[in-house]
Amino acid sequence: MGVSGTVKVEGRPLEDAELIERARTGEVMAYEELVRRYQDVAVRTAHIVSPDGDAEDAVQDAFVKAYAALSRFRIEAPFRPWLLRIVANEARNRRRSAGRRTGLALRIAEDRRPDDAAPSPESAVLAGEARATLLAAVNALRDDDREIIGARYFLELSETEAAEALGIPRGTVKSRLSRALGRLREQLAASDGEPIRG
Repeated sequence: MGVSGTVKVEGRPLEDAELIERARTGEVMAYEELVRRYQDVAVRTAHIVSPDGDAEDAVQDAFVKAYAALSRFRIEAPFRPWLLRIVANEARNRRRSAGRRTGLALRIAEDRRPDDAAPSPESAVLAGEARATLLAAVNALRDDDREIIGARYFLELSETEAAEALGIPRGTVKSRLSRALGRLREQLAASDGEPIRG
């Protein structure tokens, strides 16, 4: 193990495929490294799919399910979208079983700042108000609209990764995103917010 806790061979971090192969043979440290790599994006995914749900519990259960399913994972496929699909399904199942749908966690948007520079107090207040308006509009959308917008813009997944994570055809991502952004613009206009450009 490396100094930072990352599993290494000859001074280089292991690739996902190498870690998966090792985890399949029962090497727990290899799977723990995969969990560390993808924990943050998994939690953000769960919060987007099931706002105010049990995101951390959904992620924990998804990692357990992913571990159990490693033997069925195609090693030539990318691991991240495969894992995020399991996370999204687990979060979706929890949302349905809880029978509730509430607001998108503000911390998801706050996790990402466009730059490291400290904003002025005035611009920080305006940015916070704009973020709150946007998140309120996103929260008012249907679940599938919120999921596609969250996957592409909050998680910054590619079309291919979003398709895999959400379990939809790749060609559907673009059309669903376009319709969702249209409904988001309508929602923002109805709340007197500034419409976004897509």
